[in-house]
Amino acid sequence: MSSRRPTAEQEAAVEAFRRGDDLVLQAGAGTGKTTTLTMLGAASRWQGRYLAFNRSIAREAQRRFRGNVRCSTAHALAFKAVGHRFEERMERPRMATAKLAQLLGITMNVTIGARHLRASTLCSLARDTVMQFCYSAADVLSRLHVPWPKGISDEHEHDQLVEIVLPLAERMWADLQTPDRGKVPFKHDHYLKMWALSRPRIYGEFLLLDEAQDTNPVVEQVFLAQGAHAQLVMVGDSAQAIYGWRGARDVMTGFQARQLALSHSFRFGPAVAAEANRWLTIAHAPIRLTGSPTVRSELAPVDTPKAILCRTNGGAIAEILTLLAGGRRVALAGRAAELRNLAEAARDLQAGRRTTHRELLLFSTWGEVQDYVEWDRDGRDLLPFVDVIDEHGVDVVLRTLSQLSSETQAEVIVSTAHAAKGREWPTVRIAGDFTEPDDPEDTSLGGDPAPGTIEPAEARLAYVAVTRAQYRLDLGGLSWINQHPEGERPASLAERRA
Repeated sequence: MSSRRPTAEQEAAVEAFRRGDDLVLQAGAGTGKTTTLTMLGAASRWQGRYLAFNRSIAREAQRRFRGNVRCSTAHALAFKAVGHRFEERMERPRMATAKLAQLLGITMNVTIGARHLRASTLCSLARDTVMQFCYSAADVLSRLHVPWPKGISDEHEHDQLVEIVLPLAERMWADLQTPDRGKVPFKHDHYLKMWALSRPRIYGEFLLLDEAQDTNPVVEQVFLAQGAHAQLVMVGDSAQAIYGWRGARDVMTGFQARQLALSHSFRFGPAVAAEANRWLTIAHAPIRLTGSPTVRSELAPVDTPKAILCRTNGGAIAEILTLLAGGRRVALAGRAAELRNLAEAARDLQAGRRTTHRELLLFSTWGEVQDYVEWDRDGRDLLPFVDVIDEHGVDVVLRTLSQLSSETQAEVIVSTAHAAKGREWPTVRIAGDFTEPDDPEDTSLGGDPAPGTIEPAEARLAYVAVTRAQYRLDLGGLSWINQHPEGERPASLAERRA
């Protein structure tokens, strides 16, 4: 896109940046966000810093920016300043919370309201409290960071929980301050918080925060503090804020700065843009897209899509099984080798053998792993994998993974919508695990539940999925939107002007 003439929106962004304005740049799917950011960097004779959401994006950005812009992640800056001292602790294997409770001497069992809380549950809640503190912009742990588990129904019961859990969380946080000893498993977000509490200065005359819609409050705090010496630019797409479940929040809408937008998508034409706008409307997003008139895109069935996008890892495995049975060459976007190693470790545990896999080293049975992913926050990244193993069995999963091709050799790529973020394919089919919400209390439609309200988070995920297609989009598992009360297509730009 660097050879294209800049759009009026891109020129407006460059001009505002040259004036020294702090900026919020809402950049819709395929609108040339990175190209625009490189334009901003090239428009300045000063040194700047670009902060990316992950390492791969930072590396790619460094290749595209001029030498006056240094690219990294916030975690990379924090690791260089603080985290390297804790490297040995981060290399330790996973630990079940029951084991941690034993090591920390947490032995009490309490009853609050109708819920009986074991020592391992209290330990898990204390770890959750520490992690919520690490995501936050707060300077000290407080009752605000103590979660509300199911069964704790009122303020009085939560007060009782706070009296028990908050002191445990404070003990854990103190334990985490020691680089060469300590019992609590150390995570990357722990040293990020320590770095933020040191009130760091990021050197540069301007700072570009990419994927700002997925920023944790702790990173937002560090970023905003740089405004004392640097020009600040937030860029992202509020409608692609799909990581709220891990503490991220859209910081763009509340930042007091010049608000601009990139709404012309180079990726797809008007047909896909119209479908994207339907989900943007449901999500109450602050932007609407226009498709490129030079790109011929359409919504139609696709028999042989280049990519199939799923809601869950379980759905992805199911699609792969079907495709392989049909003789297709299939790739899984993401970490197929890691899943294979985990499946082999699961087979050992199910057979009553201990595993040497670092992720599962401290578990003696598969049942312990199942409890871990259900009750421990740190285990939630393993939950989809455990669900797949429990549904299909280890042998089926291993056989399936062994038959995968590389993406360059595959006829079709299967991915979750989360893993597909930032990517694009010529043809895309949406898998069937994007199910329609229903209202179980309303059975006015012949005894069947009526369509339920579409949650904004689900609308944002659907928006991410449909905007991966360049030329042909098969709505597939999202086709229910055509009959849903909220599914009316927004009027086109021409219709609004008429």
